[in-house]
Amino acid sequence: MTETHGTHDTHPDRYEVLVVGGGAAGLSAGLVLGRARRRTLVVDAGEPRNAPAAHMQGYLSRDGMPPAELLAAGRAEIARYGTVELVTDRVVDLARDGAEGGAPLGFTAHLAGGRTVRARRVLVATGLKDELPPVPGVAERWGRDVLHCPYCHGWEVRDEAFGVLATSPMSVHQALLVSHWSKDTTLFLNGVAEADLSDEELRRLAAAGVDVVPGGVAGLVVEDDRITGVRLADGSVHARSVVFVASRMVPRTGLLEKLGAELRETPVGACPVVDETGRTTVPGVWAAGNATLVAQQVVNAASTGYTAAAAVNAELVFEDIDARVGVTRTGGTGRTAEAAEAAEAAEAAEAAEAAEAAEAAAEV
Repeated sequence: MTETHGTHDTHPDRYEVLVVGGGAAGLSAGLVLGRARRRTLVVDAGEPRNAPAAHMQGYLSRDGMPPAELLAAGRAEIARYGTVELVTDRVVDLARDGAEGGAPLGFTAHLAGGRTVRARRVLVATGLKDELPPVPGVAERWGRDVLHCPYCHGWEVRDEAFGVLATSPMSVHQALLVSHWSKDTTLFLNGVAEADLSDEELRRLAAAGVDVVPGGVAGLVVEDDRITGVRLADGSVHARSVVFVASRMVPRTGLLEKLGAELRETPVGACPVVDETGRTTVPGVWAAGNATLVAQQVVNAASTGYTAAAAVNAELVFEDIDARVGVTRTGGTGRTAEAAEAAEAAEAAEAAEAAEAAEAAAEV
């Protein structure tokens, strides 16, 4: 294995960065870290969220590419740089090591395959899982003609007969949104009482031309490997060829919780608190992709992986420089206490100068 510029430690189970997750976010991070000459381990369980989808859309220059091809291309690109190792495995435990003299020793990860590895920094890109309503046919057709996002799939099914299966208060919003792609849209309340819809919601549904069908949904009708209808509990069938349903999106935050990362509640569950670079509240740990924000598309997830990896590398650069000049670290936050104070003073001075310049410009 090639020695990196940032460290002389070539022990086979010691890395500068551990990336947990090999989807768009994790691979993007791996690419940046490889180009930064960082000895990196990317651990991927091989369970991408978008695996059921035949194609991914909306990724500039990759529109329509099968998700598996994007991942394969990413792995091949990373392999060119020689300092990034990719393994198919699962991180089952992750812990912060102790510290000596104020300097963090890093993290220890245990893999399902029995391997134990250590890293100076960790980037979690474990994504999320979709929990689907227990309606027969929904899970089986998920990603094919049971869909969730019109931006991902709307063009491909435009003008077909849409059904929207109500699963939450946001289902009215979903029905209104997808009606832009097809004027033949029906909202199946699936047990939600029509009386529970507000007058405004009913007016907006009518204005959008969305039919509202009460009653529970017993299942989807599938013929010749395609949806042909939605069957209600009373036995009636409404002809439909596409069904939109909002899954319950659950970020995979288990490893972050083990480390004590602070979480924030969102309408779809708990997500880690991160700054603009993906830094969590645990020093030395970043998060990227759908593990941090469930609404991200593939292109957005890749972008957050890039941003987080660049921040991780910068922190390591300055930590190593500080170590060479003998400055005591504060625990892996990216700056020494002295450097942080100096940087804050400089930033304050720059802000004051900028404010004065703005005032002068305004007076002119």
